[in-house]
Amino acid sequence: MVEKNPTLQLVLGLVFGLAFGFLLQKGGVAKYHVLVGMLLLRDFTVMKVMLSAILVGMVGIYALRHWGLVKLQVKPTRYAANIIGGLIFGVGFALAAYCPGTGAAALGQGNMDAIAVMVGMIAGSYLFAEASGWVARKLNPIGERGELTWPQLLHLSNPPVIIGFACAIVGALVVLWKFTG
Repeated sequence: MVEKNPTLQLVLGLVFGLAFGFLLQKGGVAKYHVLVGMLLLRDFTVMKVMLSAILVGMVGIYALRHWGLVKLQVKPTRYAANIIGGLIFGVGFALAAYCPGTGAAALGQGNMDAIAVMVGMIAGSYLFAEASGWVARKLNPIGERGELTWPQLLHLSNPPVIIGFACAIVGALVVLWKFTG
């Protein structure tokens, strides 16, 4: 099993990371003007790529789980930490126009402006690691809800929720392609 082989985990992480970066670059979402266009609601390339990735990932993970090939590891829902983390991520993305994946892909394709973003992400990761004890004591207990999933919240089994979300995503993609090209 993969979880018992740390070398295999590292190799698979590297392979899938490179594939993810390659696909981000080929999808055009590592280009600064495309990312800024998304933030200004003028270019919906990123939204189309992300919705497609969510659809494939959601269906793929639940299919693999159904066949017993993977085990879901749901992170706990913690309102304060989730909201503050989301705001920090959002501000960083709005200021830099790169997120971790697109920043790495942009650097890989030679965008020198991504160097500053990657340095900032490394510094932010270090600061978070240093503050993680405080975060665990002070923020994590605020709004602690445990490991929640949509099927649990809706009191439904996985298939109807997956099918519902898949239909909603496909509908959103159809609308995006029809109205944005």
